[in-house]
Amino acid sequence: MTDSRDVETVERTIPQPADAIFAFLANPRRHREIDGSGALRDAKEAPERVKLGDQFSMAMKLGIPYTMVSTIIEFEDNRRIAWQSRSPGLMGKFAGGRIWRYELEPVEGGTRVRETWDISQEKGTKFLLRADRVHKHTRESMEATLEKIEKLLASA
Repeated sequence: MTDSRDVETVERTIPQPADAIFAFLANPRRHREIDGSGALRDAKEAPERVKLGDQFSMAMKLGIPYTMVSTIIEFEDNRRIAWQSRSPGLMGKFAGGRIWRYELEPVEGGTRVRETWDISQEKGTKFLLRADRVHKHTRESMEATLEKIEKLLASA
């Protein structure tokens, strides 16, 4: 059973078509532009557009620099994308596993975008990630991400 502290979700209706939004999400090289947490630095190894099973790695910094390797675990073009992130190498067997998921639904006036942070499969640090302050920060970061997507597309 998933603990209620394992999932955080935010939604925003963005007045743009789903394919335009999905283009950002499916291109890890552009994730830094939309990152609301400020933790993403650069894509280290990333295709221009991912597909199911692809991997990409990101240089990150949240206090200290680190790298995360993500695998695309869900992919429905212009509708749904999710990746699971772990530390690279041996460390990834003992830490990581959080899932970032985006679901896009065409609605009147644009696209409803639902972003979900799911730590139900997290290894090693789940007890730390369940803290209220972590959830609050994550929720605020996700809201900022959706706002950045909207602003970037509005200016394009």
